[in-house]
Amino acid sequence: MTLNPEIQSTEGLASEAGTSAVDDGNQYLTFFMAGEEYGVDILCVQEIRGWESATPIPNAPPNIKGVINLRGTIVPIIDLRQCFGLDAIEYSPVTVVIVLKVQSENGSRVMGIVVDAVSDVYNLSVEDMRAAPDLGDSIDTAFIKGLVNVNDRMVILLELDKLLNLDDMPDLSSVSSAIKTIN
Repeated sequence: MTLNPEIQSTEGLASEAGTSAVDDGNQYLTFFMAGEEYGVDILCVQEIRGWESATPIPNAPPNIKGVINLRGTIVPIIDLRQCFGLDAIEYSPVTVVIVLKVQSENGSRVMGIVVDAVSDVYNLSVEDMRAAPDLGDSIDTAFIKGLVNVNDRMVILLELDKLLNLDDMPDLSSVSSAIKTIN
């Protein structure tokens, strides 16, 4: 299944992929970065949008592309490639922003991640998942929920609440009102 990079709601994605909500597994939206496939819990996904330029935030780290105004909500946009230390690429028509709701100690927050392309929706059971390998103390794998083999491909399932640790991200709430007046 290839998703149109235009704005999409996640409603109906599971039925398009041939999965069923009554199955005993969890559904994951998968996407590609640098030829590797990653997955996120579909319950965290609010929508999928085509890339559009974001309003840059001064002094933000390079992985934070800026913010967008999404129906009155200021949403920080994070380039997941740069978070993973991958080479930056020029955004193309298939580049998408996955808008997610993540949890932290301070509550929930809406954020967007830029990825190369959306792939599919899979229904996966806990029994299908394998734990992330122990790579020692020098490599943090806490953000990997598990690994699963789908159609002879390894898919890395991400733990968003740990990956997008909001305590390490700048608090953009103080600039919300200024950005609303720009848009």
